[in-house]
Amino acid sequence: MTDTHSMVLLWSAIASVVVLVVLIVWVRLNPFLTLTLCSLGLALASGMPLSKVVGSFETGLGNTLGHVAIVVALGTMLGKMLAESGAAEKIAETLIKAFGPRHVPWAMLCAGILVGIPVFFEVALVLLMPLAYNVAQKTRRSLVTTLLPMAAGIGMVHGLLPPHPAAMMAAVAFHADLGKTIGIALLVGIPSAILAGPIWSSFIAKHVSVPEHTALSEEFLHVAEGRELPSFFSSVSMILLPVLLMLVGSWADKYTLAGTRANLLLHFLGNADIALLIATLLSMYQLGLRRGFTRDQVLRFSNECIAPTATITLLVGAGGGFGRVLIDSGVSNVLLAHAMQAHVPLLLLAWLLATFIRLATGSTTVAMATASSIVAPMALVMPGVHPEFLAIATGAGATGFSHVNDGGFWLIKEYSGMSVADTLKSWTVVETILSLSTFGLLCLLQLL
Repeated sequence: MTDTHSMVLLWSAIASVVVLVVLIVWVRLNPFLTLTLCSLGLALASGMPLSKVVGSFETGLGNTLGHVAIVVALGTMLGKMLAESGAAEKIAETLIKAFGPRHVPWAMLCAGILVGIPVFFEVALVLLMPLAYNVAQKTRRSLVTTLLPMAAGIGMVHGLLPPHPAAMMAAVAFHADLGKTIGIALLVGIPSAILAGPIWSSFIAKHVSVPEHTALSEEFLHVAEGRELPSFFSSVSMILLPVLLMLVGSWADKYTLAGTRANLLLHFLGNADIALLIATLLSMYQLGLRRGFTRDQVLRFSNECIAPTATITLLVGAGGGFGRVLIDSGVSNVLLAHAMQAHVPLLLLAWLLATFIRLATGSTTVAMATASSIVAPMALVMPGVHPEFLAIATGAGATGFSHVNDGGFWLIKEYSGMSVADTLKSWTVVETILSLSTFGLLCLLQLL
């Protein structure tokens, strides 16, 4: 690939992101149409063969929707049952009493960390959204001050903390000691999550606009007037059940022989889609039928909440399509090549590679897998940096700079009702603070 072609690819990618933001923010074009147009435009500008342009976008969209559509649909149904039964209200009341109204963002950060450890970002987010809405309403706070700390906690564990799948992947690649990795990740990750979550959200909440009512707030906010609220244990168990099932699935190989019936069954039950399906069906019985709702009412609840998720799933899918075009057009390879040519310390190289791939693909998991596979062989012949530090640096790079090609960006935007510009000012900065702060603390720790 010539230097001229590399520069064309880079400038085409930058231009496509700028045009995308302009069309959505100022022209007010539908975001799904805008993502589709910019993806196809980037593919054509990069010189991709006409026969592959549409296929590349469709592949990215389809691959993303294959997982996200199921998670969002089931998670929203579960959230609707939590709302209608008063379970979300009960959890919100308990958290507010435990932490006090002034410390609600800290409570949401803890909830995000605990629920986010075994599951992917999207799953944890949809599980906890009813809680973010209810806590914000009860304390009369902006949704930003409950949503961003919660999402910061989820994002931190997603990229840094084994046994989360993405973080585990990097730790294994670098042959890092899991105990040390977890300890160091908590040491640098928790202060970063505090800075990005409770502290940043309290500042940015004054500068972004969140609608009082959105299609999803109508689904997740419900005061159970005249009806006794379910117990805290019964309420929180509906959120924790899929988390526990996924933990069981991740531990299957440790306690059962691979390939045996027990092993396959545990992996099946621990699959995110199956775990959410079980929890959703159980919530319909436990929080619905057992608490006096009729079958027709439960059916109506599940039907009502699906319609508002159509926009979310399409936007997340289109973001995945845009990310796929960035990969297939060669943009991610160009970024990778530039990072490899720069003579930088190994710790910084791990962070830079993961950051570049995250910027180009929008995926934390892809960024961690690719960067760790490149840097790990170098680490074997270039001693001096602890493998635990390299694993965490890779996770820090893969966490930051969430933007329009990241499905998580569109989930945050649509669930909160914020504009693209406000989501960039709030959520993108949260992820960037997480990345920069974690890497900075890691470098300080390395020096010490």
